[in-house]
Amino acid sequence: MTSVNAIDLTLPLTEEAACSVRAGDVVHLTGPLYTARDAAHQRLVALIEAGEELPIEIAGQVIYYCGPTPAPPGRPIGSAGPTTSYRMDDFAPELHRLGLRGTIGKGNRSAHVRQALRRYGGVYFVAVGGAGALLAEHITVAEVVAYPELGPEAIRRLEVEQFPVIVGYDCRGGTAFVGEKPLT
Repeated sequence: MTSVNAIDLTLPLTEEAACSVRAGDVVHLTGPLYTARDAAHQRLVALIEAGEELPIEIAGQVIYYCGPTPAPPGRPIGSAGPTTSYRMDDFAPELHRLGLRGTIGKGNRSAHVRQALRRYGGVYFVAVGGAGALLAEHITVAEVVAYPELGPEAIRRLEVEQFPVIVGYDCRGGTAFVGEKPLT
């Protein structure tokens, strides 16, 4: 999935970089990002509420809502497609408050996540569901960095090259979802 009009962004993201893209833009991400799903998000927010240190640095990071399959021989990761994002909506605003710059998943987000993106200068990227094997071709390194007991839902640090995404929601309240109104 390449595009001559794709915007290249280097991870981690600054607020300026996160806010430089608009809903509907095609973006290629290069650099480190983290995977985390429901169980990991619940643990992260519990640590925040308890005033404890997180196992990963949140500021400037992008979290990919993904539970990859085991790596086949010679590959760093198996299929690595996006999971439905709304399941993290209760947790995402708190992470954005701490400086999380972006998330990657599939599907719409709640108004309160969209407001957090606008308030804290974040972006929601959409990856193509059903294309996990293709997306895995853009992942060069994958290592579990927290909660290995969660299996596919462990937090992983990935190195990605030209990872293709679309801006679903931008930091100005814009949306790429048909029939959905921008925040005003």
